[in-house]
Amino acid sequence: MIPQSFILDLLNRIDIVDAIDRYIPLKKAGANFIACCPFHNEKTPSFTVSQSKQFYHCFGCGAHGNAISFLMEYSGLSFTDAVSQLAEYAGMQMPVPMAVPMSLPDSNGGSGSSEEFVQNQADISTQDLNQALQVAAQFYKSQLKLSQKAIDYLKKRGLSGKTAARFGIGYAPAGWQGLSAAFPDYKSEQTRSILQQVGLVIVDEDKQYDRFRDRIMFPIVNLKGYIIGFGGRVIEPGEPKYLNSPETVLFGKGRELYHLFSARRAIREADRVIVVEGYMDVIALSQHGIDYVVATLGTAITSFQIQRLMRQTDNIIFCFDGDNAGRKAAWRALENSLEFLSDNKYLGFLFLPEGEDPDSYVSRNGKELFEQQLTLATPLSEFMFKELCLDINLQTSEGKARLIHQTKPLLQQIKAPALVSILLKRLEELSGINQNQVVGLMQLKPLLKKTNTQQGHLARQLITPYRRIIMMLLCRPSYLEKLDRELLVECDETKQEQGALKALVDLLDKNLHLIESPLTHSVLTYFNDIPHKALLESIESEVLKWDDAIDLEVEFMGAQQLLQQVQRNKRMTELHSKSLAQLTDEEKRELQQLTSF
Repeated sequence: MIPQSFILDLLNRIDIVDAIDRYIPLKKAGANFIACCPFHNEKTPSFTVSQSKQFYHCFGCGAHGNAISFLMEYSGLSFTDAVSQLAEYAGMQMPVPMAVPMSLPDSNGGSGSSEEFVQNQADISTQDLNQALQVAAQFYKSQLKLSQKAIDYLKKRGLSGKTAARFGIGYAPAGWQGLSAAFPDYKSEQTRSILQQVGLVIVDEDKQYDRFRDRIMFPIVNLKGYIIGFGGRVIEPGEPKYLNSPETVLFGKGRELYHLFSARRAIREADRVIVVEGYMDVIALSQHGIDYVVATLGTAITSFQIQRLMRQTDNIIFCFDGDNAGRKAAWRALENSLEFLSDNKYLGFLFLPEGEDPDSYVSRNGKELFEQQLTLATPLSEFMFKELCLDINLQTSEGKARLIHQTKPLLQQIKAPALVSILLKRLEELSGINQNQVVGLMQLKPLLKKTNTQQGHLARQLITPYRRIIMMLLCRPSYLEKLDRELLVECDETKQEQGALKALVDLLDKNLHLIESPLTHSVLTYFNDIPHKALLESIESEVLKWDDAIDLEVEFMGAQQLLQQVQRNKRMTELHSKSLAQLTDEEKRELQQLTSF
């Protein structure tokens, strides 16, 4: 909602080195600046800031962005707040928002005057969806103040008004179409489509009604600070107790974690994160001063969520109920973690006393005793063998064989050599079978015997012509004018680098103002939702290692010539695969022309 021209001007005025150095000390290292990454725990600096291109990249966790994204990640600010803070630092006046938000019901429950939420647009944009969720969140917050029943419930659960406000907690009224008070055109075709797409309403033939009714509402925020969905809890007995937004284009339950956006700084400072199962667990712990906590969203924790947490800290503690369901959830977490383990990661499992959950335990015993419990968490290695041995009689040969059989697929996923060795030693103790024999049975020798030379060879990848052209265009977008467009005809968009090149060229074609004048920062800083963005950011990071003396134009033209030759060779192979009698006259002329190069 902030004009792109303002963002461009702001980034041109801000020096990313100065902006980041205000929060973490940077040291000069050649043409760049380095520091230990603030987004994951490390002892050797891998966080690099380019003053010439005005972006940062961490070669450890992959964090990448500009001054705005740094402030969002580091301080937990929304996009608008980060821009506002940088604008104040640069002495710039924030512009008036481009979009006018809907008015909310007044204190008497009626609607004030409002602008129409959706202009009569042909297409529904991501901005429309985000704004609808924001309007709904404000509406739910306003309704909480009007519902004594909801207020009494939160007080009974021990929540203060300050905590409820900090988490944006609201209340969805009991009526079937309560949101019509927030959306004057609630039943119009376009607004209905928007509300349905973000999961706020259910449309059944000609009926339309709110998904969330008579529930305490918890906004779910993504890592950019945008509301993407809601969780709703019943106040009185009823099922389901918790109801989450459905999967939408904005919200994926397996990709997001409740409270992660706001908890990132606390996680970095504590160098650990607690994973719990419920919203109220997170809120209760946070109210008691334990803010390095997140929750899953009604499903078992996924591999994607675990990877996301490992970028924040090396220490993850899963805190579940001690019942059978809690132990099953813990085992799923273990299984989904194995392939991402490294020798510097710690995963622990804390099972609270029977009948307790994090909310009840911290409310009854306080912060100090809860954090003492964290020290009693069972390490992953111990928990794994404890669970595996539950139904196995290790006094028999068959039991020992069964243990090895069940452990094999787990160990095969782990890529941390030291941890694998320790687990094998423990397996030898439990089974009585020599460790070398176990290694052979489990086919783990390639992992344990991989040499540094082999690892280095695997890490070195040939830079393809497509990759090099991408690097040049990212470094000098104006080279778009020198690009041979015929090279794009052969691009296979199912192949990552070729698809990324096509996406980048399309992006520049649609934003020619970015190449008409010299850019002082990365072109990727303007765009969040472009195809292949992660790959483009990874490729862009490689320019940080370039020698300043490199002749970019020579490199660019050379990469194009190489790609042209690759495509000519491919075409010659296709033509040579045909007999002379099968070739058309045009193909014969083409082959003669190709062989003349």
